[in-house]
Amino acid sequence: QVQLVESGGGLVQPGGSLRLSCTASVSVSRLNLMGWYRQTPGKQRSRELVAVMPSGGTPIYADSVNGRFTISRDNTKNTVYLQMNSLKPEDTAVYYCRASMGVTNVEYWGRGTQVTVSS
Repeated sequence: QVQLVESGGGLVQPGGSLRLSCTASVSVSRLNLMGWYRQTPGKQRSRELVAVMPSGGTPIYADSVNGRFTISRDNTKNTVYLQMNSLKPEDTAVYYCRASMGVTNVEYWGRGTQVTVSS
């Protein structure tokens, strides 16, 4: 079982920045993938990929955030970060951390952190 705890959400003005953190209860080196998804109020049944970092692979970004968001990982802290710059109102969402582990890629999700971009 893997537990994921997100932090760093909040209210920010358009053009501002936030950094989200996701800390795993296991070494991130054991995880096949860690990343961030988001869910907007109008899309309650789907979560959109924001950025993911496959183990040993190249980060993948959604087109809507490419060039503005950066995903990174600190193995010593078992933590993945999402640096969000030039935030837009359409980035408003609940952001969820996701990880997968094992040969069957069992999925784990955090509880989410709210990001609101508004003036």
